[in-house]
Amino acid sequence: MEFKTKRIFVSFLSSFMVVLPLYLNKPFETNFKPFSIKFASIEDQIIIEVTMKVLKTILLLGLVVAISPIAKANIGVFDEVWQNRAEKAKKAAQIAYEPNPENVTNNLNSQTHKVLEGYNNTRRGLGKYRGPCLATNPIDRCWRCDPNWARNRKKLAECVLGFGRKTTGGKAGRFYVVTDPSDNDMVNPKPGTLRHAVIQKGPLWITFAHDMVIRLNQELIMTSNKTIDGRGADVHFFNGAQITLQFIQNVIIHGIHIRGSVPANGGMIRDSVDHYGFRTRSDGDGISIFGSHNIWIDHVSMSKCSDGLIDVIQASTAITISNCHFTYHNDVLLFGGSDSYSDDKVMQVTVAFNHFGKGLVQRMPRVRWGFVHVVNNDYTHWLMYAIGGSKNPTILSQGNRFIAPDINACKEVTKRDYAPKSEWKSWNWRSDNDLMMNGAFFVQSGGPIASINSYNVVKAKPGTYASRLTRLSGALNCIEGKPC
Repeated sequence: MEFKTKRIFVSFLSSFMVVLPLYLNKPFETNFKPFSIKFASIEDQIIIEVTMKVLKTILLLGLVVAISPIAKANIGVFDEVWQNRAEKAKKAAQIAYEPNPENVTNNLNSQTHKVLEGYNNTRRGLGKYRGPCLATNPIDRCWRCDPNWARNRKKLAECVLGFGRKTTGGKAGRFYVVTDPSDNDMVNPKPGTLRHAVIQKGPLWITFAHDMVIRLNQELIMTSNKTIDGRGADVHFFNGAQITLQFIQNVIIHGIHIRGSVPANGGMIRDSVDHYGFRTRSDGDGISIFGSHNIWIDHVSMSKCSDGLIDVIQASTAITISNCHFTYHNDVLLFGGSDSYSDDKVMQVTVAFNHFGKGLVQRMPRVRWGFVHVVNNDYTHWLMYAIGGSKNPTILSQGNRFIAPDINACKEVTKRDYAPKSEWKSWNWRSDNDLMMNGAFFVQSGGPIASINSYNVVKAKPGTYASRLTRLSGALNCIEGKPC
């Protein structure tokens, strides 16, 4: 059958004018059935039917891309289930937001002082520690030196500090032991696999039966109220897809290694017991936190992922990242993914007791809009800068050690993006009790921050303590029956 170009164009344009208003009025409608239109020829009817089906797909995908926060959600079809999750997550983020952040920063600093009272100030955190249990910061002191930690695993949920302090993970639920490292069925995951564990209903404390290397074939989509606890096993996520926390709450990830995460092509993936759907290509982050709150990432070793090591975006809040060891990566931590997404003003993140080690370049973190407390971390390496941001975030840097690289152009700890000095000079970026070494310097801006200027302030331990507070960062080698 011969179709003339002019006729195809006219029919296509007619279809577009008919279909577009309908889709603009019903952007999520997916069961639209082309209505009957009489044309002069059978050829025209065939053209219009085919064209309208094509337009239906194009317009639906276009609207999915255009509607925030869908743009980077990796959701192929933003169905009713995902709509409800997004709406609930946005409301929950407002509830999780702490209107008086100085209460959180003061509490963490106070707990650190208590742990270090009586600590021998002559000791230095040089080299790998091989002595008895040494819990050098308040989070570790809460659980690490108990030889019965394996029988009291859920004690960990009582130890988080900072903005993620209300996170309990799977404490209220049963244990689930992962016995199988495979990841072959995305829609009906095999019992005993991690993918099967993380989609279960209700709270769950997930552990591992033995050492294992897990290669995720597609992003691992978690559900709320879960703990991934790698203690007692050597668990590596290697050269696979990312771990995704999307529109969920109350998750702990502890004691694992993540290295070499890569993008996955997407497809049909189960995201709960009751639902699965089409996912687009994932980014290749180590951990992606998207529209989620009350999250705690602790004692995780991360390196060499395709995108960020940890991305926190789309109004995620109430998050603590602690005791982690980051190495060999460019874009390390991203907090806020878009200059245009002002809902990230609700974002509050604590970055505490982490070691930013060899081979790192930038974004430790890079912040938009929100409030970030960067406290008692050890920055021993960077190639461009350590802490950056745009869109007027509040950054409180306390008690960190910054060792600048030997490159003279890269001595500055801070970097402001996409704003002249006349604009960024009002952003609240403050350095308090930080230790600057090898020519490092922190360019402050803005006015006083309540948490370091109020009469009842609790100062952070100075940066001279950073190396000992972070000396046991990353995944630990925990053996049952012995202090970890």
